[in-house]
Formats: sequence, C-alpha cells, structure tokens
Amino acid sequence: MNNRKPAIGLLRLIRRYTEQNLIDKKWVEQYCKSEYWCCLRRKMQERGQYHPDNMMPDGTIDKRL
Repeated sequence: MNNRKPAIGLLRLIRRYTEQNLIDKKWVEQYCKSEYWCCLRRKMQERGQYHPDNMMPDGTIDKRL
C-alpha cells in the first residue's frame, strides 16, 4: 500500500472546492485521508499524464467545477 499524501496543489484545490461547497466532504474523507493510494488523479500525476482540475479521484469529471 502506498501511504503518500496528496500534493500541496491538489490539497489547495480540494480545500477551495469544499469551502465553496462545490464538492462533498466524502471525497476528502475517502480519498485524501484514507484511500489516497487508489486515487486516479494521483496515479495519473505520478505517470506525468494530464488530468483536468475538475476530475474527481475516481476519474469522473464534475462539470460544475
């Protein structure tokens, strides 16, 4: 299991979205605090692949963001 934490830029983005009530706090609880190792955004970032800011940890795109 990979215990690495989210990158600072991603944390700022998540904080902004949660403070603006644009995303549910479940994303923070599920991916940032417990299952970050399965975050698709993290995997893509580590491979140097592009991922849009509005891509959720499970790979879905939230067009509201």
